[in-house]
Amino acid sequence: MKQLLTKQKAKEIGIRIAGTLAIPIVFAVVLLIACAAGGKTMISGVSGFSNFLIYAGIITITTFALSINLGSGRFDFSLGSMAVLSTLISVRITSSMPVASGTAIINLLLCIIIGAILGAASGGLYVLLKIPPIITSLGVTLIFEGITYSIASGKYINGGEAMAIYNFMNNNWWFALIIIAVALAVMIFVFDHTKFGRDYSALKEGQKVSVNTGIKEIPNAIVCYVICGALMGVVGFLSVARSGGLDGRSLSFGSIGIMFNAFLPMFIGGFIGRFSNDKLGYLLAGLSMSMLNSTFAAYINEISTSTQSIINAVLLVVFLIYLSNEQTCKDLVTGRLFKKWYIAIKTKSADRKARKGA
Repeated sequence: MKQLLTKQKAKEIGIRIAGTLAIPIVFAVVLLIACAAGGKTMISGVSGFSNFLIYAGIITITTFALSINLGSGRFDFSLGSMAVLSTLISVRITSSMPVASGTAIINLLLCIIIGAILGAASGGLYVLLKIPPIITSLGVTLIFEGITYSIASGKYINGGEAMAIYNFMNNNWWFALIIIAVALAVMIFVFDHTKFGRDYSALKEGQKVSVNTGIKEIPNAIVCYVICGALMGVVGFLSVARSGGLDGRSLSFGSIGIMFNAFLPMFIGGFIGRFSNDKLGYLLAGLSMSMLNSTFAAYINEISTSTQSIINAVLLVVFLIYLSNEQTCKDLVTGRLFKKWYIAIKTKSADRKARKGA
């Protein structure tokens, strides 16, 4: 009996490990073959590895932020504008400091604090106005974009502090690894091991029932917005670390594009999360998307930006189709679907013969 239980447990662990790693491994194998076929290198040198980690951090942490409010039915368009505005204010504050590695770390801390404040402001408006969050977030996005445009005078900002962040992160790739690890650890701790996290999960599963049991929805929602803002502050910092500049020209929802990059990894991460932790799933999805981005960079002369967007959109649609028809897809792969069709056709034929005989 013990041996049977041990075998069952080992099988369950094997399924969990396989389910967790399957998609990242498929991405890695397919993309490495694609690079090898064209004589390209997915990640070239220290700078390539640094860029890989930074982009993985951008996608992973944006996915964390997107999933928090979306999981509770609050669609927030203002995430991208928070990232840009928090980083711009931080860069302006530290512009009088000496350009050194220490100011890059100060910028990161400022981005987190300012992002949290912007998130609190967005959450406060949602609570005060009592209108659908999607409408509130659209208004907040326009406000934040307008402030960004005014501070930046409608220009693309590079050099100075932005370049200091870029140089520091590209010369210290391990710092991006630390940021990702800390963000993952904080997300797991806050949402899986605290009272706030348990209340959040309860509200997500059943809002009315949870409120009736004494869980306070409004404070929980505001904390969610604050966490999202802080996370997007980190995303803004990493975005500057990747490009060496900051776009202050975005108006009319131009900043929303930052958020849409996280949709595919959010769905992929949610699927992986069935076999492990959903936050770990988002990280593995972020790494997968970073591998794809590195492959695009390797084929920069062959694959245009528009084609890259189309490929990402096709992947998203295909994955959503799979999630909507998961059992059918599994049956198709294993051959069960054809067997079901054969049995159904055979049964109908037998019924017709029986009716004719009667």
